Amino acid sequence: MSDFTIGTIVECMASNEDLNMRDIQRVQTEHRLKLVEFWGIKEGSRVLEIGCGQGDTTAALAYAVGKEGFVHGIDIASSDYGAPLTLGDSAHYLQRSTLGKQLKMEFDIDILSAEIDFPKNSFDYIVFSHCSWYLKSFEELEAMLTKIKKWGKSLCFAEWDSRIEMIEQYPHFLAVLIQSQYECFKESSLSNVRTLFTPTDVRRIAERADWTITNEQSIHSPQLQDAEWEIAMTVADYKEEIKYLINLPDKLKLLIQSEVILLEEAQKNHAIKPLSTYVFIAE
Repeated sequence: MSDFTIGTIVECMASNEDLNMRDIQRVQTEHRLKLVEFWGIKEGSRVLEIGCGQGDTTAALAYAVGKEGFVHGIDIASSDYGAPLTLGDSAHYLQRSTLGKQLKMEFDIDILSAEIDFPKNSFDYIVFSHCSWYLKSFEELEAMLTKIKKWGKSLCFAEWDSRIEMIEQYPHFLAVLIQSQYECFKESSLSNVRTLFTPTDVRRIAERADWTITNEQSIHSPQLQDAEWEIAMTVADYKEEIKYLINLPDKLKLLIQSEVILLEEAQKNHAIKPLSTYVFIAE
């Protein structure tokens, strides 16, 4: 992908208004373009993106489908979720950009609601991009993949790959493992990591939902900043997170505290790289 392509997309994002955030957005956009290239999204396609968030993947998809295509992004979160930019702020900026005519973003949309439905084969591609770990359970992901089966021809999936390939990824993995452990005891959550799905888990769930994976890969984007963010958040927040979990066993609480010590030591002693991303396309 060219710098021109990345720059064109970044100019459509709200983060482009801030110099520091613009550099971060370039890295995030380059990664999303890798995903779109792997999925083989064709110009003129109609795409449904589930879990569109602030539109990082939405913008890359809209660029790929071109003026003859269309991307419909939906997310269960409210438009005021997110920081420093809310989802609503990001969507508003993106929809007013040069890509705006070929995309739509909607929030407070629960696809498992009986009210949400699309005609059979409404979309050429249905995309889940870095959103599955926000889900509350294995059952929820399976229900979603089952319901959407009739809506589109191809399923395009991407999520962090929990299989460590290098020691520099260990701190990122440990951070998300810690979060996913105490998330098991929450009744509700707004956290980034609520359920940790491994590639094996996702493959099994997709197959049970009657999808056939035709191609899969692990994509590494070493410049992504997400590992640093997740580690810093885990170290800063874990005490407050477990403080009010009355059902958390004392032994597990001590285990989490020990894991945080390991995380802090790893943070000091190792260079940090993000986990790779597990991607597949299924029919």
